[in-house]
Amino acid sequence: NEDGIGDLQGIISKLDYIKELGFETIWISPFFQSPQKDWGYDVSDYLNIAPEYGDMSDVVRLIHEIHQRDMHILFDFVLNHTSDQHPWFQESRSSRKSPKRDWYIWRDGQGSRPPNNWKAQTGRSGWNFDPGTDQWYYASFLPFQPDLNFRNPDVKDVMFNIARYWLDKGVDGFRLDIFHCLFKDEYFRDNPWSYHLLPKNAMAGFFQDWRFNSNQQDTIQFAHEFRKLIASYTPERMLLGELFGDNDVIRDYLGEDQKGLNLIFSWELMDLRINAGHFRDIIRHYEEEFPDPYTPVFVLGNHDSKRLVSRVGENLLFAKLLALYLFTLRGIPVTYYGDEIGMSDVHIPGKYAKDPVGKLYKWIPEFISDNLNIYLNRDRCRTPMQWDKSENAGFSKPGVNPWLPIHHNFTHVNVRSEALDEKSFLNIYKDLLFIRRESKAIQEGTIELINCPDNEDQLLAFKRQSEQEVALVLINLSGTDCIFNNKTECRHAVFQIGSHDISSEGQIRINPWSGLILST
Repeated sequence: NEDGIGDLQGIISKLDYIKELGFETIWISPFFQSPQKDWGYDVSDYLNIAPEYGDMSDVVRLIHEIHQRDMHILFDFVLNHTSDQHPWFQESRSSRKSPKRDWYIWRDGQGSRPPNNWKAQTGRSGWNFDPGTDQWYYASFLPFQPDLNFRNPDVKDVMFNIARYWLDKGVDGFRLDIFHCLFKDEYFRDNPWSYHLLPKNAMAGFFQDWRFNSNQQDTIQFAHEFRKLIASYTPERMLLGELFGDNDVIRDYLGEDQKGLNLIFSWELMDLRINAGHFRDIIRHYEEEFPDPYTPVFVLGNHDSKRLVSRVGENLLFAKLLALYLFTLRGIPVTYYGDEIGMSDVHIPGKYAKDPVGKLYKWIPEFISDNLNIYLNRDRCRTPMQWDKSENAGFSKPGVNPWLPIHHNFTHVNVRSEALDEKSFLNIYKDLLFIRRESKAIQEGTIELINCPDNEDQLLAFKRQSEQEVALVLINLSGTDCIFNNKTECRHAVFQIGSHDISSEGQIRINPWSGLILST
């Protein structure tokens, strides 16, 4: 409605753009009723819509319009916690005898100290004292997001009913926010000490091994129960988990019989190194630990992390080659909005942060957090989509300031400008999605690494193969030429970034920072 805040009607108006690019599914962050202290991840009513985003008729139309385009939509389901403004929590904290007291996690302290040593994911104690009832409640993230108690069957029942409500309206499934935190140790044992100061894969951090407040066996069992609910609708409905754990734990969530969560995000590409061996190891890891029928879900960026182009130090060629890698891996690629045009982080000092994590740590100088690779102010990656070079990048009408500032590079990093440049990010993404959609080998074939002993740190080579076809992917991650002796049947280049030469004998010289796909 042109007020500078993105809304449901705005998404509907851009569905054709998403469809024409070649994407099949959208995952949308929470738009439910919320005080917006954490931009929708603090839900105060799961069955109503935040008025700044629209109303129920907009949601119904969004689902309809997506399905009309043969696309799918996942809602972001925040199961772990609610807002402290949710009527459930307001009732729960009203009295120790409240019927909903046990809907949240309440405990007596140890004198003036919290019940145990559990940390929240933001680094502070997860326990918050409530003077009204002289007890502590637990919050895995921020104090205004109290955790629900899933050991209470009433909580599980009501959340399953909420899922049914949205499934009945046609949603195709859910992305499950911080799912690994759902159940906590029933004995509330202290977490053991760890040497990790900075969070490591959300399994340890702030000098704790998060053994008793994440990845409990009950959470895995819940995942399998939720899958049964989803499967009772249609086979196409799905659950995509945001969670962290070692390989055995991830396999348990998915289930050996593939009857747990349908999919779980894979995080390895969030740690980038300009080294072919690194990307070879990622392929090897997933082929050894999660072979078919397991399906990895690869991400290069999301709403909690520095944008891709900023993470690679504005090395645009590297970022484009990463797109080639992402869309040719065995697995499902996920793209964060704006990465398909190469958007960068916007410099927003902590003192101006709207992000609650940014506000909490605004006293830490940016050069320190950046050097430690800690992302504190998530506003920087959440700025408005850059549609064109007009005022406000076409996100809102002239004279109406958008909710976050827009990067100064919007005059050339925008959808309209890039549509006219065949070598732009936008057209590279569009071409790769087209090839992926048309190629059975890339879409669903096996993957096989090819050794490059003369260029093992610079050149990445792998083959994708289905019953119908074979595709060869070559990526030169260096500033020097690389030679590849092509012994495969792939001879026809169907896509390239940069340049290459093919000799009559089949030897391929891949120029610096170049990549290509060859088919039979």
